[in-house]
Amino acid sequence: MLNIDFDALISKVKECECKYEEGVVSKVIGLTIEVDGIKAFVGEVCLVYNEKNRPITCEAVGFRNNNVILMPLGELEGISPGCRVVPQGRHLGIKCSDALFGKVLDGLGNPLDNSEIIGGTAYKLDADPPDPLRRRRIKDILPTGVRAIDGFLTCGEGQRVGIFAGSGVGKSTTLGMIAREAKADVNVIALIGERGREVRDFLEKDLGEEGMKKSIIVCATSDRPALVRLKGAFTATAIAEYFRDQGKKVILMMDSVTRFAMAQREVGLAIGEPPATKGYTPSVFAMLPRLMERSGTSEKGSITAFYTVLVDGDDFNEPIADAVRGILDGHIVLSRALAAKNHFPAIDILSSVSRLMSEIADEEHKTAASNARDLLATYKNAEDLINIGAYVRGSNPKIDLALNYYGELESYLRQGIKEKSEFIESISRLKRTFM
Repeated sequence: MLNIDFDALISKVKECECKYEEGVVSKVIGLTIEVDGIKAFVGEVCLVYNEKNRPITCEAVGFRNNNVILMPLGELEGISPGCRVVPQGRHLGIKCSDALFGKVLDGLGNPLDNSEIIGGTAYKLDADPPDPLRRRRIKDILPTGVRAIDGFLTCGEGQRVGIFAGSGVGKSTTLGMIAREAKADVNVIALIGERGREVRDFLEKDLGEEGMKKSIIVCATSDRPALVRLKGAFTATAIAEYFRDQGKKVILMMDSVTRFAMAQREVGLAIGEPPATKGYTPSVFAMLPRLMERSGTSEKGSITAFYTVLVDGDDFNEPIADAVRGILDGHIVLSRALAAKNHFPAIDILSSVSRLMSEIADEEHKTAASNARDLLATYKNAEDLINIGAYVRGSNPKIDLALNYYGELESYLRQGIKEKSEFIESISRLKRTFM
């Protein structure tokens, strides 16, 4: 027979603090809901019950005159003064497991095919980056399957790279090539602020069935609320962190960081934050490193990240591009001029750089890439003279050499969307031609 100490149980119950809070909507201004009667922390999930008593999930984003400011993760329809608000006492999170493979999720991690993901490990969307002293140094190469990147902009496992381009230059196509061919265990792809039409195009045309098998897609299209677009980036990063903690090699792709920054600008302006550079609020520039520092190496696995940056008016020095370039470990510039010449992928080798290539590539590889860069730069400087027929062979030995090698260099840098290129084969070809 069990001996139960009822006195001890009663004393424990008395020590428990039973707490239930409920507030009411006092005001709705633009994208924000002001709530009176609750004390919620920033980032706390709250449920607002509209006139039909249907709960709308919101997040606390600030305070004004002792009132809590919420932003909805859905539509504001049906919310009126006096609607009940119940804080949940938790942050947003997602449950991660191998069941996510091949799934397309919304910005909050819910499958878009209405299926259920049962079980899994809970991960916070807004987590801290790894301790910098516990990060492993990047020493191993990650083959991407894109010849121009592997040969001239070699990436390491855990490196963070930006892909900078204007609209319609081939960012999504380049990401699709990397997703299909890169030697990684898992692809986590975040489509933030994309057109709804482009999502299916990317899945079926750029990624394909082969790429989907090892991929997880997080999709927050441009019609979704700003907060959902913002959370989509954090959801994808949290999923990538889960697989990294399993010891896997993860590739995280985000298209695009610019639309993530625009979403944060909408949130900041809505809660009264002053605009700064080109209308972007200060919180945007604080949020970017917090998001991007979460990728990289850890004690167990690695997240190699590719972040696309949509540059406004092809201005590569606009505020977001400038801020992102200073955070990441390299940048790949896609050129509209190359795309116009039907040169794909339209990677401008001379404007791009990998900050880790000098540490992870062997000496012969670096020498061959350097020689090829010199030849390409020499040709580009003399290109106008060559095109109008003003250059006479024999006038400059360096230009003559560049002319001899230019066709081979162009052939190396061009690659068909479905063309496979093994890393060892690509580097061997580079060394044979330019050593």
